[in-house]
Amino acid sequence: MATAAQPGLPASGVTSGIVRWWSGLVPRIETLFEAERDQLPLWLPVGLGTGVAAWFALPDQAAWIGFLLTCTALAAVAVALAPETRFARASAVFFLVACLGCGLVWFKAERADAPRIERARMAAFEARIETVQKLPSRKAVRLLLAPSDSELPPRVRVNVDEKNASPALQPGARIRLRTWLMPPAPMAVPGAFDFAQHAWFQRIGGTGRVLGGVEIVSPAAEQGWRARLAATRQRLADHVREQLGGGEGAIAAALATGDQGAISEADAEAMRASGLAHLLSVSGLHLTAVVGAVMLLVLKLLALSPTLALRAPLVLIAAGAGALAGIAYTLLTGAEVPTVRACIAALLVLAGIALGREALTLRLVAVGALVVLLFWPESLAGAGFQLSFAAITAIVALHEHPRIKILLSRREEGLAQRLGRVLLGLVLTGLVVEAALMPIALFHFHKAGFYGALANVVAIPLTTFVIMPLEALALLLDTAGLGAPLWWLSGLALKLLLSLAHAVAAAPGAVATMPTMPRAAFAMIVAGGLWVALWRTRWRRWGLVPIVAGTAWALATPAPDLLVTGDGRHLALRSPDGTMAILRDRAGDYVRDMLGETAGEQAELGALENLPSAACSDDLCTALVQRDGRSWRLLATRSPRLVPWRDMIRACAEADIVVSDRRLPPGCRPRWLKADRVLLSRTGGLAMRFSDPPQVETVAGRVAQHPWSAQSP
Repeated sequence: MATAAQPGLPASGVTSGIVRWWSGLVPRIETLFEAERDQLPLWLPVGLGTGVAAWFALPDQAAWIGFLLTCTALAAVAVALAPETRFARASAVFFLVACLGCGLVWFKAERADAPRIERARMAAFEARIETVQKLPSRKAVRLLLAPSDSELPPRVRVNVDEKNASPALQPGARIRLRTWLMPPAPMAVPGAFDFAQHAWFQRIGGTGRVLGGVEIVSPAAEQGWRARLAATRQRLADHVREQLGGGEGAIAAALATGDQGAISEADAEAMRASGLAHLLSVSGLHLTAVVGAVMLLVLKLLALSPTLALRAPLVLIAAGAGALAGIAYTLLTGAEVPTVRACIAALLVLAGIALGREALTLRLVAVGALVVLLFWPESLAGAGFQLSFAAITAIVALHEHPRIKILLSRREEGLAQRLGRVLLGLVLTGLVVEAALMPIALFHFHKAGFYGALANVVAIPLTTFVIMPLEALALLLDTAGLGAPLWWLSGLALKLLLSLAHAVAAAPGAVATMPTMPRAAFAMIVAGGLWVALWRTRWRRWGLVPIVAGTAWALATPAPDLLVTGDGRHLALRSPDGTMAILRDRAGDYVRDMLGETAGEQAELGALENLPSAACSDDLCTALVQRDGRSWRLLATRSPRLVPWRDMIRACAEADIVVSDRRLPPGCRPRWLKADRVLLSRTGGLAMRFSDPPQVETVAGRVAQHPWSAQSP
């Protein structure tokens, strides 16, 4: 009998071992979840965001359905294995909420489906203006239009030269125009900004520029509240820029209305490199200043009446006034995602104050994130959402930590000690915020400032307590024509802010650059950061493991050796000294910046023809690259002229890689890759690493079968 039973013993032993292991593990996990029970609701927006992120990361419908089924099965398994435990119920809720997030953004993407321009073409049509945005730094006016022609997309976005822009271009007006329209620009190279994705959710089916002037068919009639609000916003921005010229006026208009169109590229780049770019996007800092100022002003004014001070709930009234001011400011500045998040958080804080609760907690941040993700799930993929919520989560998590609370709490001490404690709080907050924002900035923009924490110690108080109050008082006194002195003071303060940004940006080692970060590495860093921020007990330290692993992965990712844009017109090749050289030396600043940032290159791109290993004519360029003991010969066309057939075939045969913006003849057969218009129409832009074996990443591989993809069915 013992011999007959032998074949079954190993399996039985393994099964009983698993059961014993699980039975011993469940109580330990339950103890951890019981200790963290107050933190569990914070993971609801994380679960929702996980589902949304999975939809963006997974390639096609089969994978999305697989994700939904997997999450549903995991929820069922969690409840089945330990139905009475808190961790099983919490895990089931997390997986089900992840299902909701994936389904929600999928539904939103399907609802946004609209016709798109398939290829660049001329179009003359009538349209109604939906929004108007002045772009003084580009000497243009941007119009969002609803064309009357049923053959055109429901919305198109065009730029009008400033000299051809009539004051009658107002929301609601009907116009007739002739434009050169193009499809929404896809990701140019892997890791670059994907405007096609943004345009899809906005139902924008084409972009372009107006040829000549614009004819007003009928002026704006009685406008709805949205159009009136947009017009008020534009008039306010124009007024601010009239009072303060140059960069100071552009920054002041951005603080007052959220309109960044007048900020020059030099100032914008300095703000980014110095870690102060968040000041330009109306979010929590600005809304807090507005709500706090209104609440304090109302409270002090009402307290002047002894009757009201004794009988009226002044705090409640002041909180209500602050709430109305916050909502008005949010609408006036365009109701962008960071502002909406900040407004929701501010309203919840004011409600807590009115009810006598703690002002700002991670639960309020979680509620704000839930609201934004439920209504705008696609915003999760944008840098604005990620930067905004990362900053506020890091700040609140830091100040909720018991040791930090004790360290920064008020106490009886001298003025110098109090000021030192405040300064310490600002520095700690700045360091934590910079640590939270740096991976996001590197992932989206491929660069981040190193000295942002120190710059923000000066810039945040300067903006909050000097610039914004002066600007608000100047606008108020302008109603009586008395605002000039305050505008002068505002200009001085703004000049100081810009000087600080340029000085920090120009400091040695101020900017860290990184080529395109692997999405999985970024996900590991984000997951680890959330684990550290949202838990309270010691197991939060385990979040450092994915943070370190993701950071090491990102740092170990080699920069591309060759970048090719999706149209084949532009490429950047890494030279022997590590810098990037561009094929067409006359390429515009946008193309240069995009290729340089994606390659993690901070220096100005050189010309390919100036490389010692390159030889260029007006029509062709060849270059020889040595990597890992192997030679790679590159051939690229750079003019619309046709090269004699025999010469082209011979040049192709001698090359390993051929790049062209046109269709090359079948006889062109390089040794490894022919990236002509035929191939690039399928793959989009390319990023190549001349390793062993060589690696090629494509835009089509990143976008896959998402609706805005050129390959989407």
